[in-house]
Amino acid sequence: MREKMKICVVGCGRFSPFFVPLFKADPIVEEVFVCDLKRDRAEKFAKDFDVKIIDTYEEVLASKEINAVAVFTQRFTHGQMVIRALKAGKHVYSSVPCAVSVDEIKEIERLVRETRLTYSMGETGFYRAPACFCRKEFAKGTFGRFTYGEAQYNHDIRNMEQSFRSSGGEDWKKFAGIPPFFYPSHSTAMILSTMPGVYAKKVVAFGFRNSERTDIYGTDGQNNYDNPFSNETMLLELSNGGIVRLCENRCIGWLAPETYIAQFYGDSAGYEFSVARHSLSHWNPEDIHKTIMEDVTDKLQPKSVAELIKKDYNDAIQQIAGGLGFFEAAPVQPTERIPKEYKDIHNGHNGTHHFLIDDFCRAYETGKLSPTNIWEVARYNIPGLIAHQSALAGGQPMDVPDLGNPPEDWEVLSWDKR
Repeated sequence: MREKMKICVVGCGRFSPFFVPLFKADPIVEEVFVCDLKRDRAEKFAKDFDVKIIDTYEEVLASKEINAVAVFTQRFTHGQMVIRALKAGKHVYSSVPCAVSVDEIKEIERLVRETRLTYSMGETGFYRAPACFCRKEFAKGTFGRFTYGEAQYNHDIRNMEQSFRSSGGEDWKKFAGIPPFFYPSHSTAMILSTMPGVYAKKVVAFGFRNSERTDIYGTDGQNNYDNPFSNETMLLELSNGGIVRLCENRCIGWLAPETYIAQFYGDSAGYEFSVARHSLSHWNPEDIHKTIMEDVTDKLQPKSVAELIKKDYNDAIQQIAGGLGFFEAAPVQPTERIPKEYKDIHNGHNGTHHFLIDDFCRAYETGKLSPTNIWEVARYNIPGLIAHQSALAGGQPMDVPDLGNPPEDWEVLSWDKR
């Protein structure tokens, strides 16, 4: 058994406050530290969560006391920060995305393989209810052979301005113009996580140029990435022969649900989700020309949401758009495996935070791989990076590199059992 974890949460922005209490409560963690370039933000965390401050990332990496880091910095910084941490011998929990270049992802994979350090990426899409449901049903054989799926992450820039301002200041638009497919895993993970071992082989993608937001998106210095696209859509050919359509939209008249599987089809059954209701259709064994349609909403929505849908659907969808259910888990999610110490701690992203921190801590303690290990999440991130290149090339088909499966002698933790 490894020594207790002493972890530093790096980046005291708008996202990490949800996770510091979970790290503090986990029985595997002995102490939590925080680090931020802005001293006042670190001091607020120290006061709010009773944790110690470390002034710089260099001090974090040099510390012999700290054996793990959790990276919650701006999305384009993750790759290099993770690489530096692994080279310093630290175990790493990283918020999404994994990195914004294929070379960075390959280097993370190389370091993890050689050092056997724990790496886990906090991809909420892996544990959202539609992914859990389709993963379970696919494993049971309900869908038969996968044929086609659709997923998307809709998050309008108007709902993100405050987040970008908190770190980017007056230059926030330069950061906000990051290509949507540099942050692809909220859509890719929804489909790819349902079928273990399946990966993208080819991609073709297109981007939408938004003439109303040329203050953020364009190729004349509007952003730091020379990115003209506010929305991007890709079509993937998978290793199992299936086809997938995925979207990352940043200028769109839609707020919530933000991340979801819209459709998931096999040759034997199909799942569909529309705003609030979830349906499963499969062939009628007594009449091969007909299907049986099953409403599975009660399994995929938190109890409070499911009850409101039955009572007043119009009211329910308005409240869902306002955040109803965002902090709750659904029956299909394996909440029984969560440590009792998490029970009364704030959750988020549709009940997924608890799973992600528990995965990292269990992987650290056991030496096994987290379900969202580097080989898994490379398959979520790399297709987006190649898709952006395809979109810039006007929809040119491109091959997607795959880093393969984890080493055969490195067991992956179960996602639905303790």
